[in-house]
Amino acid sequence: MRLLRNPMNGFKYAVEGVVHVFRTQRHMRFHFLTMVLVLVFSLLLRLRREEVIVLLFTISLVLVAEMFNTAIEAVVDLVTQTYHPLAKFAKDIAAGAVLITSINALAVAFLLFPGGARLLRLSKDVNLHTPDWPTVVAVTFLLLGIMVLMWKVAGGKGKLLKGGVVSGHSAVGFFLATTIMFISKEKAVGILAFLLAVLVAQSRVEGGIHTLAEVVWGGVMATVVACLVYGVLSPVLALH
Repeated sequence: MRLLRNPMNGFKYAVEGVVHVFRTQRHMRFHFLTMVLVLVFSLLLRLRREEVIVLLFTISLVLVAEMFNTAIEAVVDLVTQTYHPLAKFAKDIAAGAVLITSINALAVAFLLFPGGARLLRLSKDVNLHTPDWPTVVAVTFLLLGIMVLMWKVAGGKGKLLKGGVVSGHSAVGFFLATTIMFISKEKAVGILAFLLAVLVAQSRVEGGIHTLAEVVWGGVMATVVACLVYGVLSPVLALH
């Protein structure tokens, strides 16, 4: 059995599969956009860690089902280009799997979001429980990561993990700097964190991986997303 020369090749090919589905399948792009909106609502509604885990698991089921559906369609088209009842059944069954996971996702969203008068409590801004700050940071980081990946794929430049129209390294650096600033409440610590983020961004430009505009976009997007979330949920980041 032939071994892969580079152990990272398997990961690279998996990422290429995700990128291909995102670029070629309109439904996959819709699912990713829905994931972003769901994560934003989970922060606004201040869901607990357990509820966020349920959401992430549900979203992953939909994405995986859509990818299997695309893979089955590709295999069927490879085998035959003419109409065949079995080919139709294979595609219909795969599409049915996506439908079932989507219905399940809607049911979970209905139970977590409107259920228990959450939206009513949000509108009145009373009796909202405060989630733990690690959950808020983790969800915000995941939200930022999805936004960066979507922007990179849509830009059609560079690779997903290197280069692209926006710098992911700069985004992560400025996100961490903003998080440290909100958590520490110390100006000196925040300034040092942002200086480190600037060094990360500068290294991407020096290495010729990104242009100045691309690292600026990454830094600005990460800082704005983090400030919006932490500004709304500022009491969450107050350490006890």
